[in-house]
Amino acid sequence: MSRNVTAHLFHSVNGVVENPHLWQFDAFGPEEGQMMGETIMPVTDTIIGRKLWEEWKDYWTSDEYAAGDDPFAGWINPVRKHVVTSTLSGELPWNSVAIDGDPVSYVRALREQDGGPIAVSGGIETVRTLFLGGVIDELVLTTHPVITDEGRHLFDAIPTTRLTLLSATATSVGNAVLRYGLRTAD
Repeated sequence: MSRNVTAHLFHSVNGVVENPHLWQFDAFGPEEGQMMGETIMPVTDTIIGRKLWEEWKDYWTSDEYAAGDDPFAGWINPVRKHVVTSTLSGELPWNSVAIDGDPVSYVRALREQDGGPIAVSGGIETVRTLFLGGVIDELVLTTHPVITDEGRHLFDAIPTTRLTLLSATATSVGNAVLRYGLRTAD
């Protein structure tokens, strides 16, 4: 038994993944919402970087979202969160636990425990580390039809790494949803 691990990031044509809310604009349609809902609903655990965890903890537990009427809030608030951090430890609020030690080893062990699929919710360094560490089965990039000059890229200054395209879909608002895995040795 090995649980499936997926990471999903929004992506500009020129590779920016940071702060997609600044450049997504009208490029999020019903297909994207349906795809995200189908992907996250069976997830029982999510891996998240400390900075994003701190931002989301305050945002998604605010009075506006705590009732759970928002579909994402209804998922993120109760799901078990595993926080990649070097500054926090042990059990944390918001149904969370700090990852003790190497996150790749931690996720490798988590995959072998009982439960549903595992999502990697971010941040950028967390996704990069876990994907290149071979513990993310699918890296989903929703590429929006936009070019932006501000923001970080997912992969900077790494050696050439071969990927396998698992699937590709175009949506009605012009996004390309690309699913990749690490290419295994031929």
